[in-house]
Order: sequence, then C-alpha cells, then structure tokens
Amino acid sequence: MNFILKHKLIFLGITAGASLGYIYYHFVGCSSGSCAITSDPLNSALYGALMGGLLLSSFKKEEVKTKS
Repeated sequence: MNFILKHKLIFLGITAGASLGYIYYHFVGCSSGSCAITSDPLNSALYGALMGGLLLSSFKKEEVKTKS
C-alpha cells in the first residue's frame, strides 16, 4: 500500500493515458489499418498509458537526503 501511495501520480498518469489512448482510437483511429499505434485499441491504450506515466512522472519531487 505504501508503494501505491508513493507513486500515485504515476498511476494516475497511466490510467488517464490509457483512457485517452483508447478514446483517441475510438474517435480518430486509423481507417486503413496500416497505422502501428492507432489501428488497434490495445496498442493505443498501451501507448497512451506509457506516455501518461512518463509525463506525470516528470512532476514527481525527489526526496533530498542530507548528511547528519
């Protein structure tokens, strides 16, 4: 549980990215089927999850360790 609370911003980005990736597939998609990412809903959701996780992980603050 501590792991989830520590990385909640990343999990939020993954969830939002996967949702937005699927929404992009559903409304825009690729009609010819030759697009690598947007021709399949799973690919779109996974790519969105990856991008969302990476985007929101860039806002994570790192703990600074001080010498005592």
